[in-house]
Amino acid sequence: MDQATRMLHNRPDADRAQKHGMDEFISANPCNFDHASLFELVQRLTLDHRLNDSYSCLGWFSPGQVFVLDEYCARYGVRGCHRHLCYLSDLLERAENGAMIDPTLLHYSFAFCASHVHGNRPDGIGTVTVEEKERFEEIKERLRVLLENQITHFRYCFPFGRPEGALKATLSLLERVLMKDIVTPVPQEEVKGVIRKCLEQAAQVNYQRLSEYAKLEENVGRLATPAKKLEDTIRLAELVIEVLQQNEEHHAEGKEAFAWWSDLMVEHAETFMCLYSTEMDAALEVQPPDSWDSFPLFQLLNDFLRMDYNLCNGKFHKHLQDLYAPLVVRYVDLMESSIAQSIHRGFERESWEPVNNGSGTSEDLFWKLDALQTFIRDLHWPEEEFGKHLETRLKLMSSDMIESCVKRTRTAFEARLQRSSRTTDFRVPQSICTMFNVMVDAKVQSAKLCAMDLGQERQYHSQINNLIEETVKEMITLLVAKFVVILESVLTKLSRYDEGTLFSSFLSFTVKAASKYVDVPKPGMDVADSYVTFVRHSQDMLREKVNEEVYVERIFDQWYTSTMTLIGTWLTDRVDLQLHVYQLKVLIRIVKKKYRDFRLQGVLDSTLNTKMYETVRNRLTLEEATASVKEGGMQGISMKDSDEEDNDN
Repeated sequence: MDQATRMLHNRPDADRAQKHGMDEFISANPCNFDHASLFELVQRLTLDHRLNDSYSCLGWFSPGQVFVLDEYCARYGVRGCHRHLCYLSDLLERAENGAMIDPTLLHYSFAFCASHVHGNRPDGIGTVTVEEKERFEEIKERLRVLLENQITHFRYCFPFGRPEGALKATLSLLERVLMKDIVTPVPQEEVKGVIRKCLEQAAQVNYQRLSEYAKLEENVGRLATPAKKLEDTIRLAELVIEVLQQNEEHHAEGKEAFAWWSDLMVEHAETFMCLYSTEMDAALEVQPPDSWDSFPLFQLLNDFLRMDYNLCNGKFHKHLQDLYAPLVVRYVDLMESSIAQSIHRGFERESWEPVNNGSGTSEDLFWKLDALQTFIRDLHWPEEEFGKHLETRLKLMSSDMIESCVKRTRTAFEARLQRSSRTTDFRVPQSICTMFNVMVDAKVQSAKLCAMDLGQERQYHSQINNLIEETVKEMITLLVAKFVVILESVLTKLSRYDEGTLFSSFLSFTVKAASKYVDVPKPGMDVADSYVTFVRHSQDMLREKVNEEVYVERIFDQWYTSTMTLIGTWLTDRVDLQLHVYQLKVLIRIVKKKYRDFRLQGVLDSTLNTKMYETVRNRLTLEEATASVKEGGMQGISMKDSDEEDNDN
């Protein structure tokens, strides 16, 4: 009963087996099958199934699949060498068709097969058939071709350096494949030659694909303008730099693998850049003469190359410098000529209206010099000697230009003073203050535009500073001389009242005769007041408009000293004469106001209270006392500090 039940229960399985033709296989004798071929088929189908998820497996079998395949080999006597040769062949076929296969897996399978073929099994036991040996040599050649192709296309076979370490493993496997046997290492020069050839081809492949991406072929067959060619070349340069940066960032392990041949990746980069140089040279050749639109291309490439230790001053970098050195020299020549002409034309039309820290011409000059130096400095010329030559030339050129500006300003300053009034109607104009400000700005700019560390240039720079200082001294002397001339005109008017002169006698006689009949007005203080007004206006203008406090103080010191000396000399010449009352009143007003005004402007007491001032003060005090006795008073004008006149404006 139980046996009948089991037969009925197993009948559906038997029916299915019979339906699918499995009875024949189940009942067949295993010894009658070619298990080597069947295993190869099973392993290939298993690999196809496994590679449906290729990015996670990379050709590796799962633990369950490995167990089944191991069991098959153990049960039916499939040779290990045959198993790995089939596996390696299948992996190569998938890799050749673009599937991602782990180089480490290829390395393991190849090493296992090589140990069988060369008889160097770790356990000392290993056999190989003639067929397996021949197949191994065939697979070895296929593997070599595949590895060289992957190294040539490393940017595309290992995008963004993935799988991690794959490029390094590929290089290691290539070295293993090139070995004659499993023990004898391949000569390093031979490996280096193979890798160099691959990287040379890689440079060509990468540049060809990059050019296609940049679509430079669009210009073929139609006339492209020089500007368009330059624009395309700059765009291509950006892509070239991006590729080299990606190689550095994403394929850095390649450099580790090339530790024994560190120059190979450098040669690859140089080859890649030299391919680009063909496009660059063609674009630069068609640019119009004296066109500076190509300098951004130099800055773009040079800024990248100079920061790369291996590419800095390399073959392409030297070629780039050779192309642009004449352009830079020509640009500096033209700018020097242009700036010199602008100085000449600018000062001819200069109105000396204040513009920022100086005049319109000086501001334009200093801006151009600074812009030129900034432009050349931003080029970051890599070759030290030529870069130092450019810097030296620009510094010396700036010194010459500033010297010309200083001399032209000094000439204009003197001419402006000569054309101005010589009386108390004179007012310090804005233009005079602007010229002083040009000197101030020139001194500031020279420190930035002319200073260098070299001894000769530093001496040249000091000469410019000395020139500016000497010119400022001359300008102050000229201005003070102008103030002295104005005071001389006032004293000349007072000289007409000297005792014993015809005018003084006639004036005294006329006044006395007329005073018997009418009330004759006496000379007023207009001369003194106009001079005091002139002094105060000039002081306020200089204090407000001149940017350098030191220059203003020097002007005031010399102005006070020179005019006080002039008054003292004028009084000394009249030591034997008694001053006219009118002379005395005017001088007292001028001296007192001058002393107080200059003291308010910050002139030091040591400068104010000189021996000459004391001499003038004592003489005027003595004359005041004499006049008070003879004339009966000074109508409130006195040298005393408590005088009411001190409160006047």
